[in-house]
Amino acid sequence: MKNKFLLAVGLMFGMATLPLKAQVKIGFINADYILSQMPEAKQVEEDLKNTQKQYETLYQGKVKEFQDKLAAFEKLNADTKTPDIIKQDKEKELQNLQTSIQEFQQNSQSSLQKKQAQLLQPLLKKIEENMHAVANENAYTHVFNYDAGMGTAPILLHYPTEAAISDLVLKKMGITPKPVSAAPTAAAPAAAKPAAAPAAAKPVAPKK
Repeated sequence: MKNKFLLAVGLMFGMATLPLKAQVKIGFINADYILSQMPEAKQVEEDLKNTQKQYETLYQGKVKEFQDKLAAFEKLNADTKTPDIIKQDKEKELQNLQTSIQEFQQNSQSSLQKKQAQLLQPLLKKIEENMHAVANENAYTHVFNYDAGMGTAPILLHYPTEAAISDLVLKKMGITPKPVSAAPTAAAPAAAKPAAAPAAAKPVAPKK
């Protein structure tokens, strides 16, 4: 009988403390929205645009060089007096240049993406630090991001208004949130993609 009484008391105390242990307060931020309102993000975007412009200038120069040499090759190839060995050499030169253009396009895109990640890293760290501060001050036990990253579809589809703490994070950083007409989904500065390389005409095979 005594054991049953102690068990009953234990269950009562267990039930009494359960709500305290199970209490959860969930919030979320939109990192893209916060980034779009940070003054530092404008400098990041400007740096990326300048780098992209440099790559684009080099790229266009390579394309023009290819087009000029292709025109010269076609004229040379049409001349029946041109030895085949010269035609083959010029054709190989064009093929190598075309490969170089394609590699440069791929490498420049990869370089822009790496630079973007490098420039955004301190900004994202600042957001994270201030998010933790806001969460601790307001007793949030869990904080999620609005989506899976820049340019992705929202993951959080329904939420109470008080769960949105992006503006609190901005204010914590000393930034006055700017009103937006729609859901806060403004994209962070992204590395502009270089213009796609025009499909280069394949050099005409030399006549035998």
